[in-house]
Amino acid sequence: MKHLLLFLLATSGFAEVKTETINMPMRDGIKLATDIYRDDAVTKAPVVLMRTPYDRTKAKGAAERWANAGYIAVMQDCRGTRASEGVMAPYNHEGQDGYDTLEWITRQPWCSGRVGMMGGSYVGAVQWQAAVEHPPGLAAIAPQATWSSFYRNLYLGGSVRLSLIAGWIAGNTAKPAGVKPADMSEALMRLPLSDVDQAIGWPMPWLDAFLTHPEPNGFWTRLDLTSRLPELQLPAMHVVGYYDFFSRESVDNFMIMQKQARDAKTRQQQRLILGPWDHGSVGKTKTGEVEFGPEATLDTFALQLDWFDRHLKQDPAAQAQPFPPVRYFSMGDNVWHDAQYWPPEGFKVSSFYLHSAGSANTRKGNGRITREAPTSSQPSDSFRADPAHPTPSCPITETRPIKASVWGPVDQSSTENREDVLVYTSEPMTAPLTFAGNAEAKIHVSTDTPDADWAVKLIDVHPDGFAQNIARGILRGRYRNSLLKPELMQPGQVYEITVDLGPVAATIAKGHQLRVDISGADFPLYDRNPNTAEGIFSNKTAIATEQVHHKPGALSRIVLPVK
Repeated sequence: MKHLLLFLLATSGFAEVKTETINMPMRDGIKLATDIYRDDAVTKAPVVLMRTPYDRTKAKGAAERWANAGYIAVMQDCRGTRASEGVMAPYNHEGQDGYDTLEWITRQPWCSGRVGMMGGSYVGAVQWQAAVEHPPGLAAIAPQATWSSFYRNLYLGGSVRLSLIAGWIAGNTAKPAGVKPADMSEALMRLPLSDVDQAIGWPMPWLDAFLTHPEPNGFWTRLDLTSRLPELQLPAMHVVGYYDFFSRESVDNFMIMQKQARDAKTRQQQRLILGPWDHGSVGKTKTGEVEFGPEATLDTFALQLDWFDRHLKQDPAAQAQPFPPVRYFSMGDNVWHDAQYWPPEGFKVSSFYLHSAGSANTRKGNGRITREAPTSSQPSDSFRADPAHPTPSCPITETRPIKASVWGPVDQSSTENREDVLVYTSEPMTAPLTFAGNAEAKIHVSTDTPDADWAVKLIDVHPDGFAQNIARGILRGRYRNSLLKPELMQPGQVYEITVDLGPVAATIAKGHQLRVDISGADFPLYDRNPNTAEGIFSNKTAIATEQVHHKPGALSRIVLPVK
């Protein structure tokens, strides 16, 4: 009721919010454009801060809501963006600029001394970057869908999230006058990766740098904050969707803070909200092609307001209301659950084994999934992974070219008609199958090239044939044992690899089927493997014949935490 009343006040014009724009000085003299939203009736209050590269003025509506809720809102353009001075270097100045901004705010007579930060993606990462600098006044954060290790933001299993980073940097790098960007579908196919920026149309040094450092070495150290999180004494509310490319990072940040924070009180002041969303659909009911129903709705402002009322205003009424540390949405049955931890307790790790008669290619093949392991040797399955014709991340349609591939759930059926996709499907469920936690694929593989990728999707097949992807992962073969010390693959040798499928909670309903797709690419969400292992600056490619094995001693399987 309180939040509804505040919303009505904010939209009725009863409260008069005034805006002051200043150029806030940083330690090196660079000035950042900053808007301060205050209700004249509020002389001193906690502050809600958002630092963004995406134009602070677009947050005007949200800022006014915060001001009407009894806060002072500060919205700032990050260095080198929009009206702020300086040069935009992705994430490179956000720690010190965040510190300087918080220090300036806490010196103002209208600041109560307690500041919270909120926002998602880049706007979420700047919160962690400021936090590890231990700035004055920072009392709570609400990071949504973001990272604490920038390497892990861009790379999974040694493969880079190509379309994500190429599109982001192209959109945030000054384009030379008169230059028209090339078609991104063609540009993303360019090898070596160091030439992708030129294929798009102009030099992008940051893109070159990110794409040509595939291992988490010293290049990434400055933007790896993860080891510093346990030092923090800071309440944090983590919000992310299963289909978000930040899902692993956001969940891991929560787990680190809840389990490893040195301060006992901080461990109790962490909250995780996991829903059925991708990066752009947080709080909405529909993601991709799937409608999850009204239960999937999330009012992020109301959540943040409650969080900051607890930790910034220290409102006794808000503090008296307990909150579950974990609230997660189960896809399929579309219901929310509360838990003390992630992964939630009460689930047992179970294996689902892959079988075939040696021809699991396409959804019409003979690949099967059962809970029983093969008791005798079965023929291996094989497919050809051709870098010139990579398996697409999403089915390509007239309205969705390959460059528009999405992370959310879309019908995978047409992709499963390709010969370079192995498809394993269970019998229709006779009872619902419920799982929640972190899923993995443990598969025994071989290849005839020095390197190859294994991309895995976990699928819920509906009775009408709609094949809904619910989790995905990828592993580059040479990184099977270590991301820092790659080891080439020996032709014909069988290796067990583990492909991380990320956090997921779902119920495969009665009559539905569990399915697993395995291919040699997930392009362009992840870059293609040239399969030659000649190095990141080579443009040579080779077609790999990849195999998946099913026999005693080499049991390929999916591992799920099952109820």
